[in-house]
Amino acid sequence: MTRVLVAYGSRRGSTAEIAGWIGDTLRGQGLEAEVADAGAVRDVTPYDAVVLGGALYAGRWHKDARRFARRHAAALSGRPVWLFSSGPLDRSADEAEIPPIPQAARASAALGAREHRTFGGRLARDAEGFLASRIAERTGGDYRDPDRVRAWARQVAEHMAATRGTEV
Repeated sequence: MTRVLVAYGSRRGSTAEIAGWIGDTLRGQGLEAEVADAGAVRDVTPYDAVVLGGALYAGRWHKDARRFARRHAAALSGRPVWLFSSGPLDRSADEAEIPPIPQAARASAALGAREHRTFGGRLARDAEGFLASRIAERTGGDYRDPDRVRAWARQVAEHMAATRGTEV
């Protein structure tokens, strides 16, 4: 059975929840998927493929996702990798493909990622912290689309199934 790691960098739990949806969908497609905080992953060798996600904050990709990409780039060479970002606090991610921000694009290049996808984010209207509370006043809410996330995860699973004999 193909083992997939779904690793995430999340500050307030929204990206972790998206990673959970992806892991559940991959398992539903017959893959063995483990969901883990990117900052806690020490070894990627047990996995045949990786999905790495990072929350977007102030135009930056979550530090744990960035560090994961740097730390594990050599070990993931030649393995299928997909990336996702979570963060726009509007419906723009549902309306059109959003290119990865520069940090995610660099990680994508370093890991030879097959694809990067951006999903809407979530910020509670009562978010704590100076910057978060100011942003939440204007655009707080939940802009994630679980169906869109799951559809993408099914595409990832389909790609793995199609290439299982050669790569995974």
